[in-house]
Amino acid sequence: MALVSLFRSLKRLTALGLGALLLAGCMGGSFPSAGTGPTAESSSSPSPASESQPPPEPQPVTITVDFSATGDNLIHSAIYRQAAARAVGDEAYDFDYCYAELTDFYSRYDVNWINQETLCTRELAPSTYPKFSTPAQCAEALYRAGIRVFSLANNHTYDKGAEGIAATLRFWDSMPEDVVTTGLWYGEDDYGHIPMHTVNGITIAYLSYTEHTNGIPYNSKMNANVIYTSETEVLQRQVAAAAQAADFVVVGVHWGVEDSHTITDAQRALAQQLADWGADVIVGTHPHVLQDAEWRTAADGRQVFTAYSLGNFLSTQSRKDQLIGAILTLQFEKIIDPDGTVHRAVKDPRLHPTVTHYEKDKANVRTYLYRDYTPELAAAHGVREDYDTFSYDYIGETARTYISPEFLALS
Repeated sequence: MALVSLFRSLKRLTALGLGALLLAGCMGGSFPSAGTGPTAESSSSPSPASESQPPPEPQPVTITVDFSATGDNLIHSAIYRQAAARAVGDEAYDFDYCYAELTDFYSRYDVNWINQETLCTRELAPSTYPKFSTPAQCAEALYRAGIRVFSLANNHTYDKGAEGIAATLRFWDSMPEDVVTTGLWYGEDDYGHIPMHTVNGITIAYLSYTEHTNGIPYNSKMNANVIYTSETEVLQRQVAAAAQAADFVVVGVHWGVEDSHTITDAQRALAQQLADWGADVIVGTHPHVLQDAEWRTAADGRQVFTAYSLGNFLSTQSRKDQLIGAILTLQFEKIIDPDGTVHRAVKDPRLHPTVTHYEKDKANVRTYLYRDYTPELAAAHGVREDYDTFSYDYIGETARTYISPEFLALS
C-alpha cells in the first residue's frame, strides 16, 4: 500500500507540475502594446516570439538512497573494560572512542547497517567469550556514530538464554524510533512482520538469518527466536513477502566457516536462492575475516549483490587477518517514469577495508578505515607481539587478495 500511495503522490505531483508549466507558458509570452492606427493593426498579427510554446515533456523522477553495511561488532572484555575506564558522570561506559574515526564516514550515507554480534542490555552483567553480554551503551555509541539498522541474528544470540533475549528486546524497544532491528521474531505468528522503513521515498526491508546458535537451542521460555538458514520454506516466504512490500530487500546472513577466506558451496547456493526469492542485497557475516563479493543473477533477471563476509569491525581477536574487515557501500536507485513505470537498481557497490587497532596488551581499541590508517599505527599495533609481519602493506595486500578489484575501495 505504501508503494501504491507513493505512485499516486508522484502522479499527482506530476500533474500539478504540468499545470504550473502550462500556466507559465500562457503568461510568459510577449504581448503587443495597446495603440491605434497602423501600429495597432500591425501588432494584431502575432510574431513568432509571441506564439505559445509547447510544454516540456514530463521527465522521469529519480530518487536514491546511499547505503552502508558493516561487519561484526564483537565486544570482548578488553573493549568494555576500557569503556568503563573512560566513563564520566552518570554513565557507566563510554564506547564513543571505539567508533570516533568512522562517524564522518557514516554521515555521508542515508542508512547505515551493522551486524551486532553480541547481546546489548541494560540489565545483564557484561561478559566475554564464549557467551557474550554487552553494555547497552555500546549500541548507543553506534547510534551516535550513525548506525540505524541493527542485525541481531547470529551464533551468539542465544548466549544468555531466555533472560538474555528478554533483556535485549527491552533495550532495543527503548531506543529511538528511527532504529530498525531485524533477526528476532516473537514466534511463528510474527514471521509475517517484515522490518522496514522508508528513506528518501524508497522503502527498504531488512531480514536476517543465522546458520546456528553455537549448539544452544531455542526453548519455550524465550519470548523471541532467530530463524535458521536451514528453514528454507520460512526464508522463501519472508523474502518474497518483503519483495512485494518494499522497493529493496536487504538480507543479512550469518554463515560460512570461521576464520576462512573461502566461500563455501553452501553459501553460494543459499545466495542464489535468496536472490531468486527476491533479495536485492545479501550481506554476509560470521567468518571474522574477509571473503569476496559478486553479482548474482536472479531468476527474474535482477542483478543481486552479495558480499559473502565483511569480516570483523571491532573486536580484540588475535589473528592478524581477523583485524581486517570491510564496510560495504552502494546506492539504491528508483526511477519513476511519467506513465508510472518503476525501475529499480542496486548501483556502485564498493568494499572499504577497515582495521581494528589496539596497542600493547590490547589497549585503546578502536577502528579505522584503511585509507585513514598509517604505517606508523600499523608498526605500533599490539598484534605484532605475535605476528611481526603485520604491517600497513600487509593490510592492503590482504584486501587486494580477497576482494575483487572491481569492488575494492582502498582510498
